[in-house]
Amino acid sequence: MATDLPIEKIRGKSGISHGLVLLLAVACGTSVANLYYAQPLLHTIAVVFHSGSGTTGLIVTGCQIGYAIGLALLVPLGDLVARKRLAPAVLGVAVVGLVLSACAGDVSELIIVAIFVGLGSVAAQMLVPLAASLATDESRGRVVGSVMSGLLLGILLARTLSGLVAGLAGWRTVYWVAAVLVLLLALVLGWKLPNEPVRPNTTYGGLLASVLHFFATSRTLRQRGLYAALGFAAFSVFWTTMAFVLAGPPFRYSETVIGLFGLVGAAGAICANVAGRLADHGKARPLTLLFAVLILVSFGLLYLGRNSLTWMILGIVVLDLGAQGLQVTNQHVIYGLAPTARSRVNAAYMVCNFAGGALGSAIAGAVYGRWHWAGICVLGAAIGLLGLVAAALFTPGERPRAAAVTVEVDDTVLVAARVLGSPTSAV
Repeated sequence: MATDLPIEKIRGKSGISHGLVLLLAVACGTSVANLYYAQPLLHTIAVVFHSGSGTTGLIVTGCQIGYAIGLALLVPLGDLVARKRLAPAVLGVAVVGLVLSACAGDVSELIIVAIFVGLGSVAAQMLVPLAASLATDESRGRVVGSVMSGLLLGILLARTLSGLVAGLAGWRTVYWVAAVLVLLLALVLGWKLPNEPVRPNTTYGGLLASVLHFFATSRTLRQRGLYAALGFAAFSVFWTTMAFVLAGPPFRYSETVIGLFGLVGAAGAICANVAGRLADHGKARPLTLLFAVLILVSFGLLYLGRNSLTWMILGIVVLDLGAQGLQVTNQHVIYGLAPTARSRVNAAYMVCNFAGGALGSAIAGAVYGRWHWAGICVLGAAIGLLGLVAAALFTPGERPRAAAVTVEVDDTVLVAARVLGSPTSAV
């Protein structure tokens, strides 16, 4: 298939091609992996730079803060600038951040440059809306689920790759390898991504204003953003402190073995595909409740895992099933809100998601330093319970139907979408 065909020709009657789905899945996984390479290395970095768990954990927080900034300021550009040009340029920022991480002289430098790594990794969130736009309405959940499976595998395998490379060649080599992978990805995307239709005639300021408009006027988007923030906060609470637990008694695992625990969560990637298919059949609400319950239950299992590898592994599997399934379900819902502005809707949603993740990782390091593993499990369970209560309080409703309307933002005419029916309807 020629790579310079416009979207409407690539899409056709059957939707996005399998080859392009695979490319987008790999690209999303490679991009977002940058946020997680540090997690199995935190104990080693803390020892090398003589820093505590709270300070070292801020490396992860820095990545998530950078990611949240990129989501707010860069991802909306996907509705203005062709992603064939935008995504490779943004990945270039990640390459610079990774190279600087490999050269860092102390933990404070790692925390600062982690912000740039996170900023450049938002290319993944430019590509997921592209996949949703290329897919037909009937297959959108499946396509998004497939691309998200690649993204989630990137999250999980990043830890495994990081641990293996660090065990063989040291923690700095992890960042050098990542920089090369991201550079190659940027070149392939610039070559293979399809052209897109003419972009809206608007300003950057108007574009950002419309993101705020969508968030302010869509109750469903705000609710799903809350789900995302709580789910990813709980997810980050565990994975930010996991290396400290597994490196200490009774486990005393090396960074290589710690990295292998990323494979345990691979079930979450399988769940993402299943969740997308079920969401296509109108099961978003029961799926949301189910995944919220799994997140809550996982921390009870993880507490039992403080002295048992079996319970620890089971807890990780359940946590990843809940967190990743919730993510795919949320995204299936929000991509139906404004078909002509999916990058902006996704930006608003993912800012909530990673703001929650950054807060969770920042608190987790301090909690572990004072209350150790019991404190982490109580914190994660409390966040999970809050998420379950929020999900249970939602009024049942059918998936909203989107209709094109004109919205004025800063004297700029933008094509947006309005949810038909009650303005307070929820999904």
